[in-house]
Amino acid sequence: MIEVKGLYKTFKLYHSPAQRLKEIILRKEYHRKFHALKGVSFEVNAGETLGIIGQNGAGKSTLLKVLTGILLPDSGTIRVDGKITGLLELGTGFNSEFTGLQNIYLNGTLLGMSKGEINQKLDGIIEFAEIGDFISEPLKTYSSGMAMRLAFSVAIHADPKAFVVDEALSVGDAYFQQRCMKKFNEFRGAGGSIVFVSHDMNAVKVLCDKALLLDYGLAVETGDPDAVVNAYNFLLAKKSAQEETCGWMPPEIGRPYGNSKIEISRVEMINQMGVESEVFASGERCTIAIHLKANEGVDDVTIGILIRDRFGQDIFGTNTHHLRLPILLSKGEECRVKYVIDELNLGPGKYTLTAAAHKEDTHLHDCYQWIDAAKSFEVSVGKDFQFVGLSRLKPQVWIEQT
Repeated sequence: MIEVKGLYKTFKLYHSPAQRLKEIILRKEYHRKFHALKGVSFEVNAGETLGIIGQNGAGKSTLLKVLTGILLPDSGTIRVDGKITGLLELGTGFNSEFTGLQNIYLNGTLLGMSKGEINQKLDGIIEFAEIGDFISEPLKTYSSGMAMRLAFSVAIHADPKAFVVDEALSVGDAYFQQRCMKKFNEFRGAGGSIVFVSHDMNAVKVLCDKALLLDYGLAVETGDPDAVVNAYNFLLAKKSAQEETCGWMPPEIGRPYGNSKIEISRVEMINQMGVESEVFASGERCTIAIHLKANEGVDDVTIGILIRDRFGQDIFGTNTHHLRLPILLSKGEECRVKYVIDELNLGPGKYTLTAAAHKEDTHLHDCYQWIDAAKSFEVSVGKDFQFVGLSRLKPQVWIEQT
């Protein structure tokens, strides 16, 4: 497990190298302080994955570097039950002039592996990296994907008890990412702990048991990944409206947030019989009606919908901006926006519907109102044919004699 309590990390920033020298000679401060981490605390139990999210500059990479020992904290404690390894910036711990084989020994040694341990695991490392004859070529001849495969292979074969990974995996292709996810699942199943930094909110929801939201070095929200991702969207909306974010509280699921220039007064889901419902047959006609009231006159209104599955993954979303349907509302005016879905081609299961009113193509420009999980609904098996999965694709099948 990983236990972190009260981590603080501050950097000295200088306008030029000369100011650093002047500070040493004149013993006078010529720097300003940047507080990258401000009392961050969390726990990751054995077999758990923690997702860390936040804007650029929030302190995510600094936190990972402190966890892996690349940086030392100013104060606070870190306790890890066993060895911790990580995959941070591409090329960390590698020498571009060395061959892939030489870099295995170099990086493995930096990760605490003995030469005998590397020799024992060498074939497995090379096999997993899948770089072929390039193992004998200098690293500078590798593509970014090849270098990442080699780095991941060395790190995961170091037999750590905890593993931290930054966005570095994004340079790999889909096949390699799948293999990494499989390896992560095996690692967790054996009791390993993972700290995972990503800007992919779906990945955080699916892969992580809990999440942590960082903002300007502060841990502002932690807990269920769905709730933390919603809090992140809420935070971005407040920042886009240039609202004060100190001491902010994330909204509850189903509770609206935004500046309320446009108010979503009601959301309906109507079945093919014209009746409001929470249960639909797969392939059934569905109408989503969003009732609006303008508290101010707004000449650029976008109304969006987003359907998520029970894991919080985004299944389908669109809005009137992308559909090229501009909306203009005067103060006090009310209207209803209807999305008519001729066939709700979703697989059986439970889903939520999020509704939003904002400016232009995204709520980050100017969020009027956003309601996460405004409605919950269930899709049952349709009468036409049985299938499994998320999508009802309606194939046509021919049997041809040959």
